[in-house]
Amino acid sequence: MKARLLVIELWGLGDLVIATPFLQAASRKYEVTLLAKPYARDLQAHFWPDVRVRPFVAPWTAFRRKYWLPKWPWADIYRLRHLARPRFDIGLTARWDPRDHLLLRALRVRRRLGFPRMRSQIFLTDPLARPHPTAHRYENWRVLARALDLELPTREALPLAPPRAQSEVLIHTGAGQPVRVWPLERYRDVANSLRRLGYTVRIACDPDQRQWWLAQGETQVVTPASVTELFEQIARAGAFVGNDSGPCHLAAFCGVPTFTIFGPQLPEWFAPLHPAGECVEGKPCPYKPCSDYCRFPEPLCMARLGQDEVLARLKAFLERTVPKAAGVTP
Repeated sequence: MKARLLVIELWGLGDLVIATPFLQAASRKYEVTLLAKPYARDLQAHFWPDVRVRPFVAPWTAFRRKYWLPKWPWADIYRLRHLARPRFDIGLTARWDPRDHLLLRALRVRRRLGFPRMRSQIFLTDPLARPHPTAHRYENWRVLARALDLELPTREALPLAPPRAQSEVLIHTGAGQPVRVWPLERYRDVANSLRRLGYTVRIACDPDQRQWWLAQGETQVVTPASVTELFEQIARAGAFVGNDSGPCHLAAFCGVPTFTIFGPQLPEWFAPLHPAGECVEGKPCPYKPCSDYCRFPEPLCMARLGQDEVLARLKAFLERTVPKAAGVTP
């Protein structure tokens, strides 16, 4: 009988994609339950069908007013007690987050693994040493895997989907927070430049950006309303261009080479998991990385990143990854 393993990853889509190699390996040895946001169920169907997903939106993952206790979903929090019966043999989280560690203890998990912070080792049975501060977030999962006698490949050796024959370039202009969005006017000009060069370009965006794109004459813009719909768009792409965001991570793990424009975060921590991918780092800022809480009226790291600089690197990236279309799209 397999031991019962609880994995906590309560944050974004990109974080779940980075956790995917661990979940795949762990589900072969353990009976795995994942506590995560509801869209984890869409990823479950594609990447880890043997993992049981328990949806939960933790109130402390909200961007603003996360500790306004009257608005917390207390009924959902109370229902988590069912996870403690029967008890999990092992529980872990890749974040050095005392809230996750307290949650593991509250759920009465027997063996609790994590990276302590602010003395949160009092909630853990197996406190682990964090990887080097400059290491990619994926390395946290590799450390946890070794603690469970699992072996995860390096980022460079991950078994991703094979290269695609598609020539379409999918540009996704959305992101989880506005400070991560490169200006839409520059995306528009880049898309038009690529079309003049003979590339087939399709635009995808977040719902709040849709009207802007329509006003620019982009009548075929798509606005995926779910992770499943995003999968459908990615399946048609030979390359993916976008901000530091969940869609970019998803495209990379689906085998699509990604060109990622970073702003307040660091590529060495969060670059998508595709060996052929490329990242453009936002301009320097004394507060970077700022965890999306920008101190300026506009994010200088993005506003100062010029169109010509991005386009030059993007053209070189596309020449290596996708063929040009036979004609220019209208």
